[in-house]
Amino acid sequence: QVQLVESGGGLVQAGGSLRLSCAASGRTVSSLAMGWFRQAPGKERELVAGITSNGNTYYTDSVKDRFTISRDNAKNTVYLQMNTLKPADTAVYYCAADYTGPYSNYAPSTYSEMDYWGKGTLVTVSS
Repeated sequence: QVQLVESGGGLVQAGGSLRLSCAASGRTVSSLAMGWFRQAPGKERELVAGITSNGNTYYTDSVKDRFTISRDNAKNTVYLQMNTLKPADTAVYYCAADYTGPYSNYAPSTYSEMDYWGKGTLVTVSS
């Protein structure tokens, strides 16, 4: 089993920055495909950014050049650095993982492809 715990959400003004953290236990992050998803009120949960177990990253178009996903194997933690935040980024952000084994290029991007989920952290961007 994999446990994921998010932190770092909060209230920020438009144009500001936040960094979300996702601490994993049960498996090493280097053996997991991991992603950050978000869900705004009345909307479906969507992929924001992902990182494969071999370190490739991918993003939804709306956050490219603003958000960066990264991984610290020593801390077994994945991060989402969010810059130039917009009110449209307001949502509950969830960390998710799928066990792929190490050195995999598998890049899951949908809710159903992820096996493990954190409880979420709220990000609110005020205008």
